[in-house]
Amino acid sequence: MNARADEHFFDGSDVAQLRVPPHSIEAESSVLGALLLDAAAWDRVGDLLVDGDFYRHEHKLIYAAIGTLANASKPADVVTVFAQLQRMGKDTEMGGMVYLNQLAQYTPSPGNLRRYAEIVRERSILRRLISVADEIATNAFNTEGKGVDAVLDAAMQKVMAISPDAAADEWEGMDTGMVELLDRITDAAEGTSKPDFIPTGMKDLDERLDGGMRPGELIVVGARPSMGKTALALSIGVNVALEQGLVVGMFSMEMPKAQVMNRAMSLVSRIHLSRIKRPERLKDYDWPSITKAVETLRQINFQVSDRSGVSINQLRARARGLRRKHGKLGCLIVDYLGLMDGTDPKMPRVYQLEEVTKGLKSLAKELACPILLLAQVNRKVEERPDQMPILADLRDSGSIEQDADIVIFVHRPIKAKPDLGDEWKYYAKASVAKSRDGEPGYLDLMYVGENTHFMDWPEGTPVPISQVRVARSGKTSGSDL
Repeated sequence: MNARADEHFFDGSDVAQLRVPPHSIEAESSVLGALLLDAAAWDRVGDLLVDGDFYRHEHKLIYAAIGTLANASKPADVVTVFAQLQRMGKDTEMGGMVYLNQLAQYTPSPGNLRRYAEIVRERSILRRLISVADEIATNAFNTEGKGVDAVLDAAMQKVMAISPDAAADEWEGMDTGMVELLDRITDAAEGTSKPDFIPTGMKDLDERLDGGMRPGELIVVGARPSMGKTALALSIGVNVALEQGLVVGMFSMEMPKAQVMNRAMSLVSRIHLSRIKRPERLKDYDWPSITKAVETLRQINFQVSDRSGVSINQLRARARGLRRKHGKLGCLIVDYLGLMDGTDPKMPRVYQLEEVTKGLKSLAKELACPILLLAQVNRKVEERPDQMPILADLRDSGSIEQDADIVIFVHRPIKAKPDLGDEWKYYAKASVAKSRDGEPGYLDLMYVGENTHFMDWPEGTPVPISQVRVARSGKTSGSDL
């Protein structure tokens, strides 16, 4: 290449086309200057910025030094920060005392500190987004044999991790963790904090779960067909949306949306489901309840997806989309495990289910919401005198028990033995067979099949205790529990 060509190759127009990562030296300098002038200002930005958010290396060092002093309740000014940088062996890397003095004199308006910090944070997010976009493009060009769904899921995970509230990969030490825990305990004891659990709407079940469901938990609801798995999950979901005002998403792979709406209407209006499904059977006195239920249900944020044969990657993508569109989720309902696929349908079913359960557990943590996963149990349970399922009855994969934080089984004796007396009509028994942070145990529930509604067993109402029934001939039939 001759000199003339070299000269053209490095001309100013080429340099102008270079992409400089988004940053604002002015905003960074303003933040640091304000902190050097007012040590109390740390409380206004400490929750928003980390040293990695700064573009210039010297700014990263200065902010880290200020943070170290502030967190140790020590004053942070030009002199003390310089001394801290000396202890860190970084004083020569950031320009020395002269540069610190320049920063202290630079801040246009200390009162706008929070906005300056927001600008620094925004530029940091944009830089990370550019980096992730480059990675995604590289992976799209070279898939290494991965399917499109897998590549797309990996890309979405990278993008979601950039979100300002995404902290799944951050480390937390005991020093800060214990302080935060003590603050939560103190606030909860004084009644000044919001609970960290989400009530199910059933007092006895909430008591067994130490208050309710918690963000990040994978809760498996297992039973034989027609025992009320979907009804229990729907009762919980509607309560979370109605009473807690939170967003609920339901992946209904077994029932179409219309059936879910029918059940929700029956649950809230207390009108027999058969009359909701066959409007010509409605009575005149039903209409006020229907009108009221419609207005109630229209006010809650309960989203339903009825696509069948969803893979774990597809479910994750839709759940993340729901979060982005509607905000923080109260809970997700997945109905049900047996209708989900892994990323590779050719793999043995046990491996697919293992991938699904691990994926759902990871998703619960990522979205910081509980996930209710419905699952069927083995037919062998019907061969036992006591047909309440146990953990070993979970179908197809031990990963269900392993990955779940909580496992709840539901059994309705009258469904298993239709000849039982009327006292069994509304009785359902639930078993919390696994609770990672609590004690397993049984509880009595009431199931109103006409409205597909689970609720607490009424206080003062005797619980059926025997399944022995006297036949007309005087002989006994059935067997004891």
